[in-house]
Amino acid sequence: MEALRIILKQSSANYRKAGTVNNKMTYPLPIPSTVIGALHNICGYNEYHSMDISIQGKFSSLSRRVYTDYCFLNNVQDDRGILLKILNSNILSNTFIKVATAKKPTGNSFEKKITIQVHNEELLQEYSSLKQKSKEIEELKNSEYKKKLEEFKVLKKEIVDKKKKEDKKSATFKNLLEEEKKIKLEEEKYKEIRKKFIHEALMCLREIDYVTGTTIIDIYCEKILKDIEGGVFGDELMADFKKLTEEEKRIMFLLYYDKIVTGKESFDVFSNGIKCFFPDSIIYQKKYERKKVVIYINSEKKTENRCKVKIMENLFLPLGVKIKYYWENHFGVINVEKTLKLGEVSVF
Repeated sequence: MEALRIILKQSSANYRKAGTVNNKMTYPLPIPSTVIGALHNICGYNEYHSMDISIQGKFSSLSRRVYTDYCFLNNVQDDRGILLKILNSNILSNTFIKVATAKKPTGNSFEKKITIQVHNEELLQEYSSLKQKSKEIEELKNSEYKKKLEEFKVLKKEIVDKKKKEDKKSATFKNLLEEEKKIKLEEEKYKEIRKKFIHEALMCLREIDYVTGTTIIDIYCEKILKDIEGGVFGDELMADFKKLTEEEKRIMFLLYYDKIVTGKESFDVFSNGIKCFFPDSIIYQKKYERKKVVIYINSEKKTENRCKVKIMENLFLPLGVKIKYYWENHFGVINVEKTLKLGEVSVF
């Protein structure tokens, strides 16, 4: 008897128990139907094939919050994630108090209490006060500090202009030199005092034991962006990616995350992407030639639309899959009147 042994690992997963909706309970390991379905998909079976399987393994932990992974960052992002107060700021531990949760992916504000769910009003007020103090320090550096330096600059220029009119051996010239030295000395003292003050203030703010808890998805998105901008996926994709809007980039990140973390099939991810960017599109796959695909996209063949498709092809399309695109006009299908309108039909 021959057997095939497959060893798989997942960073996280949810094998939902039947009938659970709000409380998404999970089995510790995948159930037989899940594994059999995955094997059928991998093998490209169009009909059911009977098979004997055995599932063995272990897991490290179970989480009560399936869709939330906490990741502590050493900076505070005011507009996203989950605001936490670390009880001991000198160590990175799980001992924290949840202060507030952002309701949207971006565009929220913990400081201004915009689209957030507050869990601890007192700590949120403390956080807002500290953020305000940080802004005051920045304002000091960018306004009062610059203004004072400009005053020193004007005084020094006045001395220089006066010196030009005096004889270098005269007593007036010597007095001007002494005055110039005093101004320069005062300027240096002011710079040193301000530097020390700002340093101490910033050190104080660094002790703020608040962090933003963000999801693992956000971390993956940042990593993917760095790889793309660094040319890891090629110069062509890097150039095309710059043409996308921030929202379109976010969608690409989530699609890629879906592929590498959840293990979803590349073509399924590609199909989801097409449907996401072009909701009215239709994907046709030949029954006996699965690698030949026809896609109708109900949009104009503009540069920006073609760019999105190219990026998804480079990131998700499996090798060997051939695709024929029909933009704007659907190809004619016999006995389907909607596809046979004069001037609105492409030849297939």
